[in-house]
Amino acid sequence: MTSLFENQEQPVQFQVPDADITYYPAFFDLATANEIFQSLVQDIPWQQDDIRVFGKVHPQPRLTALYGNEGKPYSYSNITMQPHPWNPLLQMLKKQVEDATDTIFTTVLLNQYRDGKDSNGWHADNEKELGINPIIASLSFGATRNFQMKHNHLKDQKLNLLLEHGSLLLMKGSTQHYWKHQIPKTAKPVDPRINLTFRVIV
Repeated sequence: MTSLFENQEQPVQFQVPDADITYYPAFFDLATANEIFQSLVQDIPWQQDDIRVFGKVHPQPRLTALYGNEGKPYSYSNITMQPHPWNPLLQMLKKQVEDATDTIFTTVLLNQYRDGKDSNGWHADNEKELGINPIIASLSFGATRNFQMKHNHLKDQKLNLLLEHGSLLLMKGSTQHYWKHQIPKTAKPVDPRINLTFRVIV
């Protein structure tokens, strides 16, 4: 499996306030991205947790899995996940992302969006265990989905990104403190997408 970090299309640095956001298209070539996607579908022990929204409990509208170092749990939206130990594929992906971002990650949260009904509502990756100015590196495989961002205070500051098969999105600096993001539902027919968000639990 190969990364095209050295030879890929030029990364896109977004010039927006209070954020440091870079998009790397074709971080993995098409054949490699296809192979990774199939392996993730087949080999990851996907789970669907319940989530509480406005006092009501619903199945989370996507499948998830957590992998990480030293058994450190990760909590969000009243869900606490216990990590699986790294497998060879995720270790390889972790190394590729670390080499590209000059960051050592401890944990990866995987999300599988099975169709357009699966989504992830407005939130920031600002949980206390991620520390100040967390670095979030997000790999996407499978169908392209809209990734929407909005500034917490500047109403005219919004981004709508198309996260493509085999791409990498890097968010760092104060991004998580000033911006929220979501993967909205869509009524259009859309194939499954898998997203891996690498993070550092401090």
